[in-house]
Amino acid sequence: MSNKPFVLLGKEIPKGKKTVLDLEVAKLHTRTTVKVPVIIERSKNSGPVVLLLAGIHGDETNGVGIIREIINLGINKPKKGTIICIPVFNIFGYLIQTREFPDGRDLNRMFPGTLNGSLASQFAYQFTKEIAPFVDYVIDYHTGGGERDNIAQIRCNKDDKKGFELAKIFNPPMIVFSNNIGKSLRDTLHKMGKTILLFEGGKSRELKPTIINEGVNGTKNILIHLGLIDGEISVRETPVLVHKAKWLRASHSGMFKVIVQNGTLVKKKEVLGVIQDPFGEFNKKIYAPFDGHIFCINKTPIVNKGDALFHLSLEE
Repeated sequence: MSNKPFVLLGKEIPKGKKTVLDLEVAKLHTRTTVKVPVIIERSKNSGPVVLLLAGIHGDETNGVGIIREIINLGINKPKKGTIICIPVFNIFGYLIQTREFPDGRDLNRMFPGTLNGSLASQFAYQFTKEIAPFVDYVIDYHTGGGERDNIAQIRCNKDDKKGFELAKIFNPPMIVFSNNIGKSLRDTLHKMGKTILLFEGGKSRELKPTIINEGVNGTKNILIHLGLIDGEISVRETPVLVHKAKWLRASHSGMFKVIVQNGTLVKKKEVLGVIQDPFGEFNKKIYAPFDGHIFCINKTPIVNKGDALFHLSLEE
């Protein structure tokens, strides 16, 4: 990003200024135009372009809360380079607090998108063509779907050495190795040669202060490391690395009571929770089948046989 003009969504972004652009997607059926605000803070000094993006699933409000707090604290004002914030990416889903796009599709399975495909596919295409090529680093904030409550974690591909180094600098409680999923934003950006960190924390439809703090502190670490802002990187503890994991599933249907805390290291045969019937006739304990860290808990009160309840790391 030398002296070349920095153009985004067809507009030249001036140095040393805040610019707010609108990514225009489509109109609602009421003819109301829906615009996705893109907040750009460009320094007078050259440097990397970092994109902070949340709300790819409309009900994942913790991520929106993280970027809102970053803007509120002025962390998105760089001394060099450019920081782009998209607090609410899937504005359609956010309006009615649903995960999907109005066409029922998961936006995070529609990349790189097509010019004349479904609404979600067209939106993905616009982002892939008009924003993605101009960024160097991306942090994509997610939460667990539905009632699944994630410990704050960074997910990265085992082969992505640059991403893994940045994940350690982010310094979350856990780093979970997971392969890129085809047609996801992460997979598309990775194929474009961009460095992407995927943050997971909490569950949908909540604003959890501890998760928001983890997201803000980790992002700050990355921005300091890349030289965009001043400060000292805060390292609290070494993140737990999750190489392999297994879901523990409900052996019975019933009312689900969680006993163990998320993020804890549990020992084989430790009681993690209980499934009970509403009539006081049975009480089925859920035991840890092996030693491991719990990094996701299904917080739903009623479960069916076979439902995923605890995501547990397989310790190496």
